[in-house]
Amino acid sequence: MIRAYHAIFTTYGFWLPNDPRGSWSDSVGSWELFRFGPATKTDTRRSLAAAPHDQALRQAAKQSLKYPPVCFDGHQALSVARGFAMAIAEADYRIFACSILPEHVHLVVARCDRPVERIVTHLKAKATAQLNLDGRHPLAGFASRRRDTPTPWAENCWKCFLSTDEDIARAIRYVEENPAKEGKRPQRWSFVVPWETESGARMLGSFPF
Repeated sequence: MIRAYHAIFTTYGFWLPNDPRGSWSDSVGSWELFRFGPATKTDTRRSLAAAPHDQALRQAAKQSLKYPPVCFDGHQALSVARGFAMAIAEADYRIFACSILPEHVHLVVARCDRPVERIVTHLKAKATAQLNLDGRHPLAGFASRRRDTPTPWAENCWKCFLSTDEDIARAIRYVEENPAKEGKRPQRWSFVVPWETESGARMLGSFPF
């Protein structure tokens, strides 16, 4: 039985729909980007970040994007976290681990009555609203005549289904250790809650609570 999800979602321009390593997308939305190839849809549950690929082609494709790739700074990350907290309070999600990095977000979330894709969409929406409210939206300068600001997020998400204590503990450790891999400090967010093992033990992150 699925007990939780490990979800990863990225900022605009970080992982393109035709990334040579594979992507979560079914199509490529612009002709300029399509010139570098069709969507590279994959259903794999393992990370593709380290997969060998043509880096020059990937970087050339990024140059054809309509807007500059989004990379959150520290203040923007705090706005994203505040937005997440609002979504979590609204829907009573249980988040067991979360890392907000400049170009992507990792989280472990308990299964609930919503599919994980809808959870991620809710989190993105509230984070975007908070970025606008705080005057920190990274693409604010590209608002259209109708005052529509492009989304700072890429479409869709990667997700892995977690069914056992070992699966959940492994995913939590991975998420908690992710900032260090980018030379950043560990993250502790107030909306992260303990999780309960099948034996009834309560764990806060990777440690007994």
